[in-house]
Amino acid sequence: MRAAEDLEDARAVCETLNIPLHQVNFTSDYQTRVFHHFLEEYRRGRTPNPDTLCNSEIKFKSFLDHARRLGAERIATGHYARTIMRDGCWRLLKGRDPAKDQSYFLYRLNQAQLASTLFPVGEWRKDQVRARAAAAGLITHAKKDSTGICFIGERPFREFLSRYLPMQPGPIRSTDGTVLGEHNGLMFHTIGQRQGLGIGGRRDGSGEPWYVVDKDLQENSLLVAQGHQHPALFHRRLHASQVQWITGHPPSFPLRCQAKIRYRQSDQSCLVESQNTDGVMVGFDQPQRAITPGQAVVFYAGNECLGGGIINRAHD
Repeated sequence: MRAAEDLEDARAVCETLNIPLHQVNFTSDYQTRVFHHFLEEYRRGRTPNPDTLCNSEIKFKSFLDHARRLGAERIATGHYARTIMRDGCWRLLKGRDPAKDQSYFLYRLNQAQLASTLFPVGEWRKDQVRARAAAAGLITHAKKDSTGICFIGERPFREFLSRYLPMQPGPIRSTDGTVLGEHNGLMFHTIGQRQGLGIGGRRDGSGEPWYVVDKDLQENSLLVAQGHQHPALFHRRLHASQVQWITGHPPSFPLRCQAKIRYRQSDQSCLVESQNTDGVMVGFDQPQRAITPGQAVVFYAGNECLGGGIINRAHD
């Protein structure tokens, strides 16, 4: 079990560094603040990213509170990100290693959380971190990077999700309304998905693969189109809600900046329109492929992460 292995690794590192190891269980907090939200989003046909909520609610709230009870002034995490104080506010910056930058997952952090956090590896590349860990004799210097959703582990995602949410089969339709097959549940599919549709390359005879382009929740239909560059996969605008800004207050609108609609995407030039109680509308200079409800859109000004929100829907 990965958790047991991680605990043993932590114990070995603490012994090497001659520092105490404290063990605490946040399972209950995770269930109520992250996992229940995760399931509810899938129930609504969306594709959530639990990492952003886990960071703000568990690592930088439950864990931070626990560290303070132990007498700590700050916590240090292994996120590839940086902070700087400027104009009276803490700013969140991208990590120096562009291949490992994790600021995308930290956009929900507030001023109090940033003021209480150190990101010691944010100035280094991953290979430098591993080299320094090896030089210090840490057993974890060559440990494989963790990927995927932590609470799923090695189980297939569909098998895991079906344990908590009932399957609701429905039709797979092309954009012209033709029924091409049947899906087992909209929750198992995400915008831009190619694999696992079970409808081959038929329909127009081109042999091009099918991609998920939308979900009709009322009709319980999965909408697909043929071809990686099909126009139905691209949109210029999106609406996002639950918008949070790192400085604690909204910037001046309209805001010309860059944005990512998924982790590891290159920065995309955009214009964020004025914010209201429903959220913000974001217009991109170039059409964006597979804008996915439930995922995060995160805003940047160069290397600075400004904040972000949850994608509600795409617009032409």
